[in-house]
Amino acid sequence: MPELRRHPGFDPVVFDLDGTVVDTVELIVKSFRYATSTVLGEVLPDEVIIAGVGRPLLAQMESLSAEHARELYDVYREYNHRRHDELIRGYDGIEEVLDALKAAGRRTGIVTSKSRDTTGMAFRAMGLEERFDAVVTATDTTEHKPSPVPLQLCLQRLGATAAGSIYIGDSPFDIEAGAAAGMTTAAVAWGVFGREALLAAGPDFWLSEPLELIALCLRGEGARVAGSGGA
Repeated sequence: MPELRRHPGFDPVVFDLDGTVVDTVELIVKSFRYATSTVLGEVLPDEVIIAGVGRPLLAQMESLSAEHARELYDVYREYNHRRHDELIRGYDGIEEVLDALKAAGRRTGIVTSKSRDTTGMAFRAMGLEERFDAVVTATDTTEHKPSPVPLQLCLQRLGATAAGSIYIGDSPFDIEAGAAAGMTTAAVAWGVFGREALLAAGPDFWLSEPLELIALCLRGEGARVAGSGGA
C-alpha cells in the first residue's frame, strides 16, 4: 500500500553529496586538471572533464581515455586525497537546512557516486557524520546513477517508498536517477553543472540557493520547472 503523506513538503529528503551538500567543485576540477595533465600531457577543457561528474570516478576516466583510465583514476585520487581537506568547503545555508529538516522529523539520506572512503573523508572534514539517516555510496551497489538502484536502496534503508520523497542534486545524472526511481526531483544552481544542462534533464523544481530547500522540503513551496510532472 502506498505510504500516505502526513504533512506538506517531502519525506524523506535525499541529497546528492558533491556540489549539493558540500562544495567540492574546485577540488574536483583541480583534481581532473592535474590527472589529465600528468597522464595525458594536456589539460582538457573544463566542459569535457566535468561532463561525467555524478558518475563513479573510474567510469568518468574511461570516458576520457579507455587506455589510460586506471592511471587517470589513481593519479586523480592521490591528488584529490592530498588536497581534500584544504579545498573542500561548505555551502552557506546547508547546515541550517539540515537542522530544520531534523527538527521537523524528516528522514534524510545521501546517495552519492563517491566511494565509501572518499565519502567518509568528506563527512569527517565537514562534520556530517550524524546528519543523515541513510548513506548510499558507489561501493554499495553494482549499478550507479543514472540507474535508480542506489536511490531505491536508500529508500529501503529509510523504510520509505518513492511516494512523497524528493531527490536533490546538481547533475543531470541525479535528476535522471531520481525520476527513474519515481521520486520528485530538484536541481540546484550551486554545483558543477549549469542551468541549461540541468533543465534539459527535466527536474521538477529549480533551487537558486540552499535556504530555498526549507520551504520546498517542509511546505512544498518552490520554483516548479515548466513542463515537469512531479508530485
